[in-house]
Amino acid sequence: MKKNSFTFNRRDFIKFTSAASIATLMPGCGFLSNDKERLNVLFVIVDDLRPELGCYGSHEIKTPHFDAFAKDAVMFNRAYCQAAACAPSRASVMLGMRAETTGVYSLGDKFREINPDAVTMPQHFHKFGYHTVSMGKIFHNHMPDPVSFDEPDLKPPQYMSPELIDRDPESFYHDEDLKKEHAEVRAERLKKNPNLSYAGGWAYGRSWESFDGPDNAFYDGAQTDMALEKLKELSDKKQPFYFALGYYRPHLPFVAPKKYWDLYDRNNLSMASNPFLPKNSPPLAINSMYELGACYDLEWVGHPAAFQMPEKTARLLKHGYYASVSFVDACLGRVMNRLKELGLDKNTIVVVWGDHGWKLGEHNSWGKQTNYNIDTRVPLFIRDPRLHREGVKCQQLIEAVDLFPTLCDLAGIPIPDNMEGISLKPMLKTPGLALKSAVFSHYHQKPRSTLDGKRYMGYSMVTSRYHYVEWYHWDDGKKIATNQVGMELYDNQVDPEENINIAGNPENVELVSKLSKQLKAGWRAAVKSD
Repeated sequence: MKKNSFTFNRRDFIKFTSAASIATLMPGCGFLSNDKERLNVLFVIVDDLRPELGCYGSHEIKTPHFDAFAKDAVMFNRAYCQAAACAPSRASVMLGMRAETTGVYSLGDKFREINPDAVTMPQHFHKFGYHTVSMGKIFHNHMPDPVSFDEPDLKPPQYMSPELIDRDPESFYHDEDLKKEHAEVRAERLKKNPNLSYAGGWAYGRSWESFDGPDNAFYDGAQTDMALEKLKELSDKKQPFYFALGYYRPHLPFVAPKKYWDLYDRNNLSMASNPFLPKNSPPLAINSMYELGACYDLEWVGHPAAFQMPEKTARLLKHGYYASVSFVDACLGRVMNRLKELGLDKNTIVVVWGDHGWKLGEHNSWGKQTNYNIDTRVPLFIRDPRLHREGVKCQQLIEAVDLFPTLCDLAGIPIPDNMEGISLKPMLKTPGLALKSAVFSHYHQKPRSTLDGKRYMGYSMVTSRYHYVEWYHWDDGKKIATNQVGMELYDNQVDPEENINIAGNPENVELVSKLSKQLKAGWRAAVKSD
């Protein structure tokens, strides 16, 4: 394709104004000066959690506590993240900005190094009198960002020893033979590549473990014990709190107590109905499954364009994902029960959010890291005790980047004037209210993931009916898109699984032109003014 004049340039990062200078409140944001009147915030983030929950219509998975919470909250059916990868998705949420502003396009980008003066959501809440606490994965792994919290990166005591404190919590196993095997594989990998620094070389051991032990023998379970204690401590304070609690499962490896594996019969699990690449889609649009291949028992896994996962392995992986989700579901149930026991359910805003989706064989792939809806659509629940509506499901388009301004609005503190999302507070009152005509995301395909070893950027837009994507060569030094190399168009009304790319159909020339203009107009033009 010929060079396209359309380029996405990263705007200069705009610093937050100081607390003293924020005098004008956004409409609908009633500032509460009395600490006792302010609601607490509990922000629960679950890694790699797609909307594969009973309350979202899954008939196989066992998630009674997510389902119970959904009955007490507003559940968003069409919530989308800004990138289907941990670092950019979480940076957008915690900074209230998009990749073009934060500079966080992919996993290796660290928002604090790129923008040392950035003020995160918890920092902003701290300015207005909140005591801020973090536990678990909030930003990307190994990125606790201590300036964001009064109590940053709290860990269960048993993981505070010198040899464990810097370990990625996703890397822990429990069977003694498996732990020995993992250590041996790590040693061999370090011999071959001494620069294998991520998680000290511990990341990505075996892809699964079913261990017959109590929940608190596992990191997420032990972390939940600690969270229950911290909630009791926070309930005794006169100061309102902002508590960010991040769960590691169901991220790979699929490690969960045996009792959650026992909830499922692997042979009876349904497999993906579309285990093939979307027809007419550019190969660069799919992920390479390198996360699976990084697990030492799955190093033989290939690129979805030329590889088919054996059914036995596919069933094992889906079983592991389900078991891991059910484990986190139990953890969430304990946290919600503690809120009620302490009476905090009456004065605490609770958000439960999955940072991006995860393919379970759809599009012949496993993992996240694409622009397809299966990866960018996320579970999101918001519960405000003042706005209780039993079992409300919002069908309107919203984005994860909206959470920062929404929580400010609900808490009654000023919304920073450089937010690139909007408050969803009106939708909590009126779930049928449409605030946006489209939502936006991106995915940066690096040379390690593409068949031709080149680098691409895909810009994605989902409207009420269509999903449109434009692909460009990407200049990583200048952080700009250059010439356009492909496009995708899916009619989600007739093709909800996104199996056929119709961008090249002659009858869609006018539609593609219209959607391309809308994509280029960006998120601001998609916000409805009435």
